Amino acid sequence: MVIVSVVIPLYNKEPHVKRALRSVLKQTIQDFEIIVVDDGSTDNSLDKVKSFSDPRIRLIVQGNSGVSTARNRGIDEAKSGLIAFLDADDEWMPDYLETILRLRENYPGAGMYVTSLRTEFIENVLMDKAEELRKLIPDEGLIRNYFRVCLKKNASERELFSTSSVTVPKKIFLEIGGFQTGFWWGEDVDMWGRIALKYPIAYSSQVCAVYYQNFVNSASQKKKPVEIHPFVKTGKEALKFGGVPHEFVTDLEEYIKHVEMYTAKHNIEAGDKNLAFELLTRNDIKLAYKKILLSTILSRAIENNVPALSKFALIK
Repeated sequence: MVIVSVVIPLYNKEPHVKRALRSVLKQTIQDFEIIVVDDGSTDNSLDKVKSFSDPRIRLIVQGNSGVSTARNRGIDEAKSGLIAFLDADDEWMPDYLETILRLRENYPGAGMYVTSLRTEFIENVLMDKAEELRKLIPDEGLIRNYFRVCLKKNASERELFSTSSVTVPKKIFLEIGGFQTGFWWGEDVDMWGRIALKYPIAYSSQVCAVYYQNFVNSASQKKKPVEIHPFVKTGKEALKFGGVPHEFVTDLEEYIKHVEMYTAKHNIEAGDKNLAFELLTRNDIKLAYKKILLSTILSRAIENNVPALSKFALIK
């Protein structure tokens, strides 16, 4: 049996998928399989994958069903008990799998294994998350309260890491279920939160992945309002039905509000201010979050030369 199954969901990433595959093939650890799940690509992504002759690459083709369905299909098909995720427009450093396996050896009870990453934007702006996280947690160790660590980050940000720097034991998915389907945004954050409610997270500050934003067909570039973030529902249900460790309750409640704010900010940028106006009138939302939302509304209004606060003025 292979040590690691690498799951790569693919949808119209023709310019980038070869880079992702090469980054796996260059790993210092070579005992792996690669499962590429093509989710109905309409460009030449499939041809790019088929140009590789390495027998460790398996290609699965399905109709377009969304990234969660593609990842879940890869999980089901995986031969290994350890599943690493890599988005088709991201890449790994050569020591990614080596670092993950070291974390698993040192922290066998963790629910997921994570390295830091560098975020690269189309404008050639780089952001190294390792430096930020060193202020919050050790260079390597367990994150026992994921929600508290998330809240210590910059209020306008959402993630400690991206899917392309996460590896999860398959048994965890068998226990808590796969990625929620029906969501194109936030399904990954929902998964990490569900795992964090039950297990600590093993983390290394070593930068072993590159997360590309604002590139071709990137979800981060997609401007479409969302009705609800999946983890808002997950977190509230966990609190309602007693599925939260006592020491997490306060942090989880605040984290849910943080996710609501982030979702409202996304919706403003997509042209829908309804959720933002709702949060602006709630007494339980931090002033810092309201300032972020107001700033985003004003920025959007300036860009579009429209009165931004007319609805809010009527509410008041």
